[in-house]
Amino acid sequence: MDFVTIFGSARFDEDSIYYKKTVELANKISKAGYGIVSGGSGGIMEAANKGAFLNGGESIGINVMLPFEQKTNPYCTSSKVIPNLSKRKDELIEKSFAFVIMPGGFGTLDELFEVLTLAQTGLRKHKIIFCCSDFWKPLLDFFETKLLPSKVISPSSLELYAVIDDIDEIVKYLKS
Repeated sequence: MDFVTIFGSARFDEDSIYYKKTVELANKISKAGYGIVSGGSGGIMEAANKGAFLNGGESIGINVMLPFEQKTNPYCTSSKVIPNLSKRKDELIEKSFAFVIMPGGFGTLDELFEVLTLAQTGLRKHKIIFCCSDFWKPLLDFFETKLLPSKVISPSSLELYAVIDDIDEIVKYLKS
């Protein structure tokens, strides 16, 4: 089975539009035959696992030992706890052929830049999808208006990812 990792903040609750969208997205990805991997905690991670779980799909949580945000959500069909963030990130990345980047903070940015760097350096070929472009627009603009003109990235670096908000289009992109 191929897996898709969904990255995003632990801090969004069930009423958040991002949480709700992630449940729907993970459900449709699961229906398309892919397993879902997340950080296994709350917020977007819980929503990702929940979407797959409600479909009866594979729903993996890879959590980390932290003094907070540590509890594994109840929607994981399998889970494990990793001793540190670096090893956890490695496991989240190694498992999947694609990554959906939902809204998040520093942890999500760390995961995002890891998958972008792996793709840019040619160490891994995988699909990277930014979802919820309204949230990510300032960062994406920064890539185009600061990094590219400064020549610290090449034009091909902007082709390492897709920006897709429509859930059905994300599933179609994963299948392509």
